[in-house]
Amino acid sequence: MMNVSLIAVGKLKESYWRDACAEYEKRLSAFCRFRIVELPETRLPERPSQAQIDAALAEEGKRILSAAGGACLVSLCIEGKELSSEELAARLRDLPVRGISNLAFCIGSSFGLSPEVKNASSLKLSFSPMTFPHQLARVMLCEQVYRAFQIGANGKYHK
Repeated sequence: MMNVSLIAVGKLKESYWRDACAEYEKRLSAFCRFRIVELPETRLPERPSQAQIDAALAEEGKRILSAAGGACLVSLCIEGKELSSEELAARLRDLPVRGISNLAFCIGSSFGLSPEVKNASSLKLSFSPMTFPHQLARVMLCEQVYRAFQIGANGKYHK
């Protein structure tokens, strides 16, 4: 069974976001060992300089890479590739064939992900050119991973 992690910088503050993620975590247990890892966001001043932002991203990047533990990385970033649900399902289905059993999706802080994390990723993924709140992106990612496994299993969820 595949191990899938969602590594996110920051915590879900509202209970409805946590409840939504917990529901998909429960549903995904039929397909994989799914876990959500929340990492602390580096504190920055209200108006940080670019150097402060870069240092924070570098620190968060080290934490992400450590939490991933050598898993195949997928970074969510605006410059990433947009995939259909079917294309994501095909990529997930292909991983075990390539000998990959550990996958980690990465969602950065409000300033994004460090270049080190992006460079270590086998896929940079974007939901859309639009910007979404990080809490919503996390729920959307959980749903899309669930949908991808349902598609792979010819489930009725995806229509």
